[in-house]
Amino acid sequence: MSVLVVGLSHRSAPVATLERAVVSGDALVKLLADVAGSEHVAGAFVVSTCNRLEVYAEVGKFHGGVSAISELLSRHSTLPLAELTPHLYVHYEDRAVQHLLAVACGLDSMVVGEMQIVGQVRKALALARERGTLGRLLGEVGDLALRAAKRAQGQTGIAHAGASLVSVGVSLATAGLPGGGDPQQPLRGLRVLVVGAGSMSSLAATTAARLGAGQIAIANRTPQRAQRLAESVSGTVANFAGLVPALAEADLVMSCTGSSGLVITAAMVAAAVGRRGGTRPLVLLDLALPRDVDPGSAALPGVTVLSLDTLGDAGSALSGAAAEDVAAVRAIVAEEFEAWALAAQAARVAPTVVALRAKAADVVESELARLAGKLASLDDREHREIAVAMRRVVDKLLHAPTVRVKELAGSPGGDSYETALRVLFDLDPDAIEAVTRADAGLVAGTAPAGPPETAP
Repeated sequence: MSVLVVGLSHRSAPVATLERAVVSGDALVKLLADVAGSEHVAGAFVVSTCNRLEVYAEVGKFHGGVSAISELLSRHSTLPLAELTPHLYVHYEDRAVQHLLAVACGLDSMVVGEMQIVGQVRKALALARERGTLGRLLGEVGDLALRAAKRAQGQTGIAHAGASLVSVGVSLATAGLPGGGDPQQPLRGLRVLVVGAGSMSSLAATTAARLGAGQIAIANRTPQRAQRLAESVSGTVANFAGLVPALAEADLVMSCTGSSGLVITAAMVAAAVGRRGGTRPLVLLDLALPRDVDPGSAALPGVTVLSLDTLGDAGSALSGAAAEDVAAVRAIVAEEFEAWALAAQAARVAPTVVALRAKAADVVESELARLAGKLASLDDREHREIAVAMRRVVDKLLHAPTVRVKELAGSPGGDSYETALRVLFDLDPDAIEAVTRADAGLVAGTAPAGPPETAP
């Protein structure tokens, strides 16, 4: 089995395409189940965020896996396959693992260095474990990615230097709002409305509080969640069903609800502008995918609409991720991947080593049985000493080549050393395959199910 990723993100598709490809909630669970149930897939997890949708899978056949996953992505989104395919990217085996590490460490984010993504990857892995779709290989790779992300956060400054989408949005928003000029608290005295109470909205509210917002109001379909978030930032609750008054009071609106349709229409914004009077500016920061805010609102006087399109253009410049921090994270990714690849190569030759030692043990036992009659005059202690000596000789003879073949497994042409071991000692392929299946069964906690297919 090999790792395959098929997906699309802000790097491969415009926001208009990404918002049509959004899969969340029950639809995400169904996509995960359908992918895991595909003919060529042995395990899967799905990373779905506001600017990426990626399916990671353990596959036995490359082309079969790509075809099945692509069709399912189309079926579970609103994009016909012919329209979706040009925006899909595919990574396989080592490149798939390296891609996941880069994603988890924030190197592939719209704003380089933002570290919300590691939580989203962790959530995707947890859902797959809960649903029983996370195979052994993907579990190992997922843990590897989380470990690399933890190192990136703890050993470099990228978590502090990399700005979140919210921070980038606020940086752009303050350019169109009257402020006190305080770079530490650019929202000082301003009234902020946060629409939604999920993880992104929570980040928006806490960021607004940290940056000195004078008033913070929270509007959400579920009043209890709005109340909890409002209390955490010393804010108030606004009426979600009637947003116009709250819009009229706000200087900055940050919206991220996960709704499938518009939450803030141009008509609502027009009504709010009419209530405001004067020329006081209003900035609408739309962090949702699909969009929460009608882009047509930007045509109204004094209204600015910032969307993920805008943030994508400004993300790199405003991320603040120092070049040395990015380079340090890339080095961590390379180091973690190399260690994993070497361990994986060593694991691949382990069945051959086990089969070799088992054959040697059989030879020793056969010889001891043959000598039993000739050594009948010896007592039990002497028999045991002879047996121990013969086993020790065999172990010493096999120690160097078996250790060395594991070391060489990760080098260029490493497979040839394992092949040589099999040929030189005339090892039974069925015995090696039996060890491989037994190992897989022990790790998965299930009985071995026969030989796996070989990926092309």
